[in-house]
Amino acid sequence: MPEWIPVPGSVKARLLGAGIARFEAEGFEAAAVTAIARDAGATTGALYHHFGSKLGLFETIREEMERRVRDRMEGAFAAVGGGRAGLVAALLVGFDAAVHFGAARILSDPVAPTGSDVLLLTLRELAADAPPPAAAVVLGAYRAALATVAAGAAPADARRGLAWTLGEGGRPNDRTR
Repeated sequence: MPEWIPVPGSVKARLLGAGIARFEAEGFEAAAVTAIARDAGATTGALYHHFGSKLGLFETIREEMERRVRDRMEGAFAAVGGGRAGLVAALLVGFDAAVHFGAARILSDPVAPTGSDVLLLTLRELAADAPPPAAAVVLGAYRAALATVAAGAAPADARRGLAWTLGEGGRPNDRTR
């Protein structure tokens, strides 16, 4: 079994679950290691043993969420047949997945300078025929839509805003979609 897949119910799995809940509710900076450990029924020592630091836990969670979203984006792109329509479908499916996984706040922030931006690399591949900055531009819109959800906006409203920004749908205030 790959190292990043914890045994269900294990301390590592509980720490991941508690980390997701805290990082999503409070953000990285506000989430306290002691609260994460307490929520997991573990010690801070266990958190440091498995992840090295709060940042290590966050990066593990973010990488897993990015993998899940990336897989769905690639599937949506292929299902639509690629091109611009495929890119739009990928971003909307990716948005829906991030919200479904409870990772809007986790995925709305740019990646730390030391990390690899999995979603940017994916979008560059999917938008290979677009102008070079297109992937970064649409990723910015995607992250902004997730940030509005993290700030309390209704996911359906944020999704409509993202779709409109990407050139899909009707007027920005069209609530029939």
